[in-house]
Amino acid sequence: MRKCVDELASPVTLEMGKLIAEARGEVALSADILDYYAKNAERFLATETLQPSSGEAEIVSTPFGALFGIQPRNFLYYQLARFAAPNLMAGNVVMVKYAGCVPQCAIAFEKLWLDAGAPAGAYTNLLISHDQVNQVIDDPRIKGIALTGGVDVARSVAARAGQHVKKTTMELGGNDAFMVLADADLDETVEWAVWAKMNNTGQCCVAAKRFIVVEEIADAFLAKFQAALAALKPGDPMEKANTLAPLSAEAAFITLLDQIKRAIAKGAKVLLGGNRIDRPGSFMQPTIITNIKPGNPAYREEFFGPVALFFRVKNEDEAVALANDSDFGLGGLVFTKNVALGKQVASRIDTGMVFINHPTWTACDLPFGGIKNSGYGRELSSLGIQEFVNKKAGAHQFD
Repeated sequence: MRKCVDELASPVTLEMGKLIAEARGEVALSADILDYYAKNAERFLATETLQPSSGEAEIVSTPFGALFGIQPRNFLYYQLARFAAPNLMAGNVVMVKYAGCVPQCAIAFEKLWLDAGAPAGAYTNLLISHDQVNQVIDDPRIKGIALTGGVDVARSVAARAGQHVKKTTMELGGNDAFMVLADADLDETVEWAVWAKMNNTGQCCVAAKRFIVVEEIADAFLAKFQAALAALKPGDPMEKANTLAPLSAEAAFITLLDQIKRAIAKGAKVLLGGNRIDRPGSFMQPTIITNIKPGNPAYREEFFGPVALFFRVKNEDEAVALANDSDFGLGGLVFTKNVALGKQVASRIDTGMVFINHPTWTACDLPFGGIKNSGYGRELSSLGIQEFVNKKAGAHQFD
């Protein structure tokens, strides 16, 4: 992957519109994940010696068998790497159904394994339709299912797998709160706010979606944030100079536009953007929506794109209450110069991940996953390799 960065990055940009620099970064991150599990899997899965009250015992990790992964269209190699790497190293084999609109990347990733000398069948890309997914789940040879996707799909897949008592992991959407406390460094915070909102054009489950800012600095933050978003340059994502990419599909654009219209109908105000950019492609203006009340559909929904929801609060207690008033629980962010206060606030946020003075991020050695409608199970780190292994207890020499 590292030798073929440009060769692998180009189809990411061509198929889903990701900025070419971000596509290259994704290739590099995916290679890091593969390296991480190659180096650490043996240690993570080492036999654990127990100290029972009588006799001797140990826990041995053994693979489930064949696994089925259902993956989305927003991170075309990273999603595959974080599913395949730990599970192959655990001794499982993996079969993957990827989004139908990105076939070149799916095929390229399978070819990487074969080129590297992996046994045929260790990694299999399934070019199947949504209607055929249930046939794979039902197959008795499939022992576990991992899904990254939306809540409605998750309900269907989990129910189907449950009929066969098969384990699942679900990494679903998010409505991450980007919380800005009164003492935050505004310039640094706004810089990170733009990145947290606009990475992959906002098409990221852990993108910052709700910006919750303490009243004392709300106006100053909003002015800087608005100016920074307005300065983004739309254009061909293959060109390095452009900083605003299109959405992955026209259907994604139509969905966002409908969400914005429904939010406005219930009293929300569009401070910036809210429309299509007049150029070829599914380009949406960076958008800021304010005046969102609890009865507004925007208060609950996930906006999967370049749309920021802005909220003012009196203090950190209100910020925490608002952050937790969500059906999702994936990531969260707290910006403050007082790291001790940041940790205290973070401990009260009901999510699977919380970052202080940095956007929610993914790294090989950090567990990734959420709670509530954001799913269950963990990927990456030492936890990610444990999801689809049997923890077999062996005991002997009892008195």
